[in-house]
Amino acid sequence: MEYYNYIKSLHLIFVITWFAGLFYIPRLFVYQIEAFHKPSPEKEILGKQLKLMAKRLWFIITWPSAILATLFALWLLILMPSWLQQSWMHVKLLFVFLLFIYHFKTHLYFKQLQNDEVKVTSNFMRIWNEGATFILFAVVFLVILKSSINWIFGVLGIVVLGVLLMLGFKLYKNIRSKNPEA
Repeated sequence: MEYYNYIKSLHLIFVITWFAGLFYIPRLFVYQIEAFHKPSPEKEILGKQLKLMAKRLWFIITWPSAILATLFALWLLILMPSWLQQSWMHVKLLFVFLLFIYHFKTHLYFKQLQNDEVKVTSNFMRIWNEGATFILFAVVFLVILKSSINWIFGVLGIVVLGVLLMLGFKLYKNIRSKNPEA
């Protein structure tokens, strides 16, 4: 058990880098989608560079971080199997499952954009970008409060955050429509 805090620290480090990748990759997707609609040669120049950035972020940071965060989490559960008896952990694992679904769906968007298949709008991707934020809020509240009941207040906070993000998104969209360089 003397190495428990080291394992926990490594888990947390890789969770942070995993989320960093999940926060940034949809922003790159927004730029890729917008570049796809630009005239040549700008479209090709930006597209090539953004694909390379996305590929490096996805395969050098995001995927390895997801795998390592998961391995260290499993190690922690082996060291502390009693956590699996606690209701807050059940709810947390549900959110982790949702995070993996989000990650895999993001991977599908990554593959489409790497193949120049633009199937969603940049506005959709801006909204998609907030998915990891909602999951992060829920998991942090669960881990800190260690309560499957009190996390509801955290989720209510997420809903408020979502409303504020949507209002900010609409405001930004209005600003961009008046000034495309904003």
